[in-house]
Amino acid sequence: MIKLLLVAGARPNFMKIAPIVHELRRRYGTAGRHEPAGQLGTVQTAGPGQPADGSGAKAKAEAGADVAWRVVHTGQHYDFEMSRTFFEELELDAPDHFLNVGSASHAEQAARVMTAFEPVCLAERPDRVVVVGDVNSTMACALVAVKLGVPVAHVEAGLRSFDRAMPEEINRLVTDAVADLLLVSEPSGLANLEREGRAGNARFVGNVMIDALHFGLRKLEGRELPAHPAPRAVVTLHRPSNVDTQRQLGALLDVLAEIGRDMTVFFPIHPRTRKNIDAFGLAGRLAGADVRLLPPLPYLEFLHLWRGAALVLTDSGGIQEETTALGVPCFTLRDTTERPVTVDEGTNVLVGASAEKLRAAYAAFRGGAVKRGRVPELWDGRAAGRIVDALIGG
Repeated sequence: MIKLLLVAGARPNFMKIAPIVHELRRRYGTAGRHEPAGQLGTVQTAGPGQPADGSGAKAKAEAGADVAWRVVHTGQHYDFEMSRTFFEELELDAPDHFLNVGSASHAEQAARVMTAFEPVCLAERPDRVVVVGDVNSTMACALVAVKLGVPVAHVEAGLRSFDRAMPEEINRLVTDAVADLLLVSEPSGLANLEREGRAGNARFVGNVMIDALHFGLRKLEGRELPAHPAPRAVVTLHRPSNVDTQRQLGALLDVLAEIGRDMTVFFPIHPRTRKNIDAFGLAGRLAGADVRLLPPLPYLEFLHLWRGAALVLTDSGGIQEETTALGVPCFTLRDTTERPVTVDEGTNVLVGASAEKLRAAYAAFRGGAVKRGRVPELWDGRAAGRIVDALIGG
């Protein structure tokens, strides 16, 4: 039997592991005998606030099946109710292990993940640990596994912003340096890994985030959905470089207010951003504009909001890919992107972090400079099948 341990730490990770779990279920079923993981004390729980009883485990599934898997949620995303909502919407069982590491500095959070994940790895004795994305949990669990002699697969390997001021860039570099199987989502990832001498471990499998996107779109079919005004813009903003100084955040809010006087702006606001707007006394910058501040939204609600938008403005990563897949114009409010295919082939415009550049880009957009793109290679909603082929045969 091949035993896989799938690790998720934050909301984007859930969306990347969900299609892999769905593919494992499709191939191997879910109704088999669950082998206990052993006594793990307070580390082993079935999910946020739920005891482990084996009912949600992804174990040896059918008579004769030769693959077993379990899911570890590190708790790096520490909003428990939002975590639960994502698991429900993505049709994931409660995780087999919830590490509850919570918020902290990068160093402390990574240390907590490593300390909590090591006993899970020792008890489960997996044949491979699967990490996704670029959060602190990705790097920390990869390091634990490789030091225990457990092979590591990295889903979304090879992405590079070439900006080492981004903590995620360090996480990507370290994870790819220790992983033995590098599962790549776009051609730039292959080129980057070749430069780093890692091409022999790489496989181009496509983008599993697009699998999750297709899954979400299917779930929205036939539902009664709220109507949203058109045209509209949708904003996500959370990176420290954009929201942690009064000057930068204030300048960006000024431009969002200008856009909000031209069209409705929906702004699901990250807790970090909300806290800083309040601390810096910047809420008044949005006065008189139709900028609607919302709490963080469940996945399907957010998808319904932005898929019909005239424009998405973001400093995040995954939504650059999702907007390209659906042909929605996207402004990325950063100076670099680790997903260059969204700019080279897709609908993404790398505007930069300057308020003046954003103002100019929006003026051009309203003047008719609307970027059109195409869906990149292997962003076909079937990446999970290629990933499972690589995990089982690789």
